Amino acid sequence: MIEKQYKVPEISCEHCVRAITNELTSVPGIEVVNIDIPTKLVTLRHSNDVSDEQIVATIAEAGYEVAA
Repeated sequence: MIEKQYKVPEISCEHCVRAITNELTSVPGIEVVNIDIPTKLVTLRHSNDVSDEQIVATIAEAGYEVAA
């Protein structure tokens, strides 16, 4: 398992958390999604089969952009 964090500046409420969580949990290989609203951090635990590009694209599908 790999654990990574992504900064998503637009996270501001529980709706944001649900939207991102729902998209990410639909990706095979993503086991754990934790989102902290005050720090705007998405922390994931996933298998080696899931790429950074796939995670960033999935967050974008939820309507949010990962900070560079």
